[in-house]
Amino acid sequence: MPREHSEVPPPVVRLEPRTAEFDPAAAFDEHGSALLGFALNALRDRGLAEDCVQETFLRAWRSRASYSAERASARTWLFAIARNVVVDVHRSRQRLPRLVEAEVLEEVPAEDRDPLEPLAMAEALARLSAEHRQVVVAVHLHGETYAELSAATSVPVATLRSRAFYALRALRGHLAGAGPTDEERP
Repeated sequence: MPREHSEVPPPVVRLEPRTAEFDPAAAFDEHGSALLGFALNALRDRGLAEDCVQETFLRAWRSRASYSAERASARTWLFAIARNVVVDVHRSRQRLPRLVEAEVLEEVPAEDRDPLEPLAMAEALARLSAEHRQVVVAVHLHGETYAELSAATSVPVATLRSRAFYALRALRGHLAGAGPTDEERP
């Protein structure tokens, strides 16, 4: 059936804010440098920050259908995505060992550890008095602070530091093979 032409123009269709499309190029031009600054401030690494901005726009593009200008501006939406990307990067950096440049590895001397070293250390610790051994084990092996050890033992911090000094000196001597015992100290 042929259509008749009428003088009435077709209705104008306007996009409502919730159906407005996300334009990544315009958003990058407008918000890219601010997002880079945000990521750079959070990560302290320009390469990672640039990767985060790229990932932010990639995620925004993938989820552009869920963008709603009624709920938030494009800037707010992009910064929320960027925050999530930065958090993801922080988590992945904590999980993975840091990469080291080859030149740095060449400078690190190879460790030729004696397999009997732990046994020698245990033997040297056994030769210390109980007081000196307690300080060395608590502070240097278990990572306690002198203040924590002082609170637990009611021994002044200065005394604990002194014991640690003499105990470490005696340990070095024991491990070297011919050193004074901690009882022989002045």
